[in-house]
Amino acid sequence: MCILSTTIDEVSAAERANRNRRSSRRRGAGTGSATPHMRTVRETSAGGLVVDGLGGPRDKLCAALIGRTDRRGRLLWSLPKGHIEQGETAEQTAMREVAEETGIRGAVVASLGSIDYWFVTEGRRVHKTVHHYLMRSLGGELSDADIEVTEVAWVPLSELDSRLAYADERKLAEIAGQLIAEMEPTRAGGSDAE
Repeated sequence: MCILSTTIDEVSAAERANRNRRSSRRRGAGTGSATPHMRTVRETSAGGLVVDGLGGPRDKLCAALIGRTDRRGRLLWSLPKGHIEQGETAEQTAMREVAEETGIRGAVVASLGSIDYWFVTEGRRVHKTVHHYLMRSLGGELSDADIEVTEVAWVPLSELDSRLAYADERKLAEIAGQLIAEMEPTRAGGSDAE
């Protein structure tokens, strides 16, 4: 790391923050502390937006969401998802995780896309990619039996934007709404088809 001849008093707080931010991005860059370098791992998960009532009236469509309590005690609603097990496809994982976390069996209808993000846990930096799918509900009973889930609920599609806690998942719900509209072109155009 290059050492500047300027004393710390001559450098603005913003310049110090920018310098620290840049140096912390460099592999192995330290701040003089004795903390060990954090190991980076990659994880891949899959999940989905399972919808009940596909093929029926749009205002009756509902999606199964899970609620988890965060460290601050807030209930955050999200899409069910989990780790891809060895030998599973992302689609198989999505169906398994939806069933485990909501009690609802579903079948993949279409891909909604992927989200990737970074977080730190247990001394590791994790780069996580989650593949999401639009799924048709095949039955089952809504259940919050999964230990990782605080609550589960059927939520009308029209309320997903206000209920989902994460902007990336709200965008996926919007994509799902567009896909559903495209799957039912005669419904989207009204009942004029004769």
